[in-house]
Amino acid sequence: MDTTNLNLPEHFINRELSVLEFNRRVLAQAADPAIPLLERLKFLCIVSTNLDEFFEIRVSGLQQREEAGAAPSGPEMMSANQALKEIEQTAGELIAEQYRLLNEEIIPGLAGEEIHIVRREHWNPAQREWLHDFFLHEVVPTLSPISLDPARPFPRILNKSLNFIVGLEGIHAFGRPCDRAIVQAPRSLPRLIHLPADLDGTEANDFVFLSSIIHAFVDELFVGMKISGCYQFRITRNSDLYVDEEEVDNLMRAIEGELASNRYGAAVRLELAHRCPDDLANYLLNVFELQERDLYRVQGPVNLNRVLAIYDMTDRPDLKYPPFTPGLPEAVHETPDMFSLIAKRDLLLNHPYESFGPVVEMIGSAAQDPDVMAIKMTLYRAGQQSPIVDHLVAAAQAGKEVTVVVELRARFDEAANIAFANRLQEVGAHVVYGVVGFKTHCKMTLIVRRENGQLRRYAHLGTGNYHPGTARVYTDYGLFTSDADLTEDVQNLFLQLTSMAQTPPLKKLVQAPFKLHDHLLSLIDQETANANAGGTGHIVAKVNSLVEPEIINALYRASGAGVIIDLIVRGICCLRPGIPGVSDNIRVRSIVGRFLEHSRVYYFHANGDEKVWLASADWMDRNVFRRVEVCFPVEEAEMKQRLIGDLDLNLQDNSGAWELQSSGTWTRRQPLPGEDIVSVQQHLLERLAESGSISQS
Repeated sequence: MDTTNLNLPEHFINRELSVLEFNRRVLAQAADPAIPLLERLKFLCIVSTNLDEFFEIRVSGLQQREEAGAAPSGPEMMSANQALKEIEQTAGELIAEQYRLLNEEIIPGLAGEEIHIVRREHWNPAQREWLHDFFLHEVVPTLSPISLDPARPFPRILNKSLNFIVGLEGIHAFGRPCDRAIVQAPRSLPRLIHLPADLDGTEANDFVFLSSIIHAFVDELFVGMKISGCYQFRITRNSDLYVDEEEVDNLMRAIEGELASNRYGAAVRLELAHRCPDDLANYLLNVFELQERDLYRVQGPVNLNRVLAIYDMTDRPDLKYPPFTPGLPEAVHETPDMFSLIAKRDLLLNHPYESFGPVVEMIGSAAQDPDVMAIKMTLYRAGQQSPIVDHLVAAAQAGKEVTVVVELRARFDEAANIAFANRLQEVGAHVVYGVVGFKTHCKMTLIVRRENGQLRRYAHLGTGNYHPGTARVYTDYGLFTSDADLTEDVQNLFLQLTSMAQTPPLKKLVQAPFKLHDHLLSLIDQETANANAGGTGHIVAKVNSLVEPEIINALYRASGAGVIIDLIVRGICCLRPGIPGVSDNIRVRSIVGRFLEHSRVYYFHANGDEKVWLASADWMDRNVFRRVEVCFPVEEAEMKQRLIGDLDLNLQDNSGAWELQSSGTWTRRQPLPGEDIVSVQQHLLERLAESGSISQS
């Protein structure tokens, strides 16, 4: 293979377009009739949430690059203008399919299950009377409709809020003509109203959109004028935070200030009711300084993700995934005291199939244990109401040394992280906000305990966040250990994060941004060398995203040497498999199912001396160069084989697996004739969840 040609732009897939292809795979879940109906609705809404973030961060960045006249960038060398054109096409297709599914499959399907979204043309007199009363007493007092004229300019529109542009005809109360008005829906009201079941002709699960109520009675807001039309719209704004960390004295205060202002960042996208006339659509585009390509007309509620409220407001377990109880390893049942257990052996947990409880329990026990001297943790995302933060607060109040490295810049969790950072500081915990210029993304805990007159260290290392909520829906691994070398490495990393001092050479851990990139390249290149020497080369990597060009090039070189490469990439993949002479030996799979695949696992055959690593890091530029990450080996033979077996299950999956083609499109795997159906998620549920807890999986 001519390695000089590896960097050709056609060998790479554009990152933004790969994100949209991931959302196409998620949307396919909403279209799958084999999935419970309310879960299909959830997948539909997940796509909306994902697209919101995509426009807020990725598209806004492209628009800025286009405005600045930036040259084509990325290994595929696509210009911002070309990327935006392709995004317009692909995102338009996704959004059109979303609303087709909503209107033609989901809503009719819900109606067939006696769950109704009652449109205003179908309200009976009793419902209309109740809704009119709701409008007068609950909605009108919170509204401030604004007729547009020189004294009342266009109002500030909050990011992703529900609004209406109203066409008017006539003279207002002060004698001037008025042709347009804006009505902003109150944020304090739910977007979905549950109709009382005791109304005539109303069933237990009948709902009405707040937007329908405002539409129906909007004329009462403009008495004396004629309504020529009322159309809902929604603006998505640039939500990336811009904080010059080198110039601020207090990062927390700077981020708090930025959070307050970024709700009104530059407009990026306009979602608008499909029936809105062109003159009003163009007016809105002009007001928000957007182009025609930034307009997305929708046939339904513009705030589609709010429809998800139906999932929690209806007691229909038959329309949801069967509930399950996460399991506990036998060792935990036999030795419930986590310190006694980990002192004897390492423990590996696979969430959500196995309980996150032992993680919370270990922190809780440490908070109460008089022999525990210190607790140190990194917190990237922990949630609004976190039992782990509660335990850390209790530990600090009990006089223990509590050190927490809080990442204030965890995207869209900034406010929650600021809140629990303040709470921890108030009780005397040592709180630091990571490292200037680098996000602290590693997941690690260190507990120092006095035993028999000596200090002993216990550690937990994970691929996912210390967030009990996401631990129920994200797949992740967590390793408990008292291994002297590993725990010493963890101790040294915490010292580095608080003191900024250089660490001594790490014995087992590999850290980004210092060594991880070179370490990965070395592991890949060793497989290449082994294959070139006539040995067996095999790499299996499970990551959320694969973007970093040097790693991709190393994989291309390995493929050319005959190394078999299996990549399990949930989301973004910029590597293009199946290119003759470049990536013939690379297969890329993506698993999309009930749970969000989130674990990072790296396997290298190493001529039979198999190496398995777990990590907090994806194979992206930001993870290896701009984040503090930890990669750790799994050395115990039984655990290593367990992880290898789990990877093999991912490769066997023919139920929730998709395969990336050299064209950049994804094809869903189907069982061959006579082949058993294999679902890695279902298999792990049945194997690891509490016995008998899965009623009909």
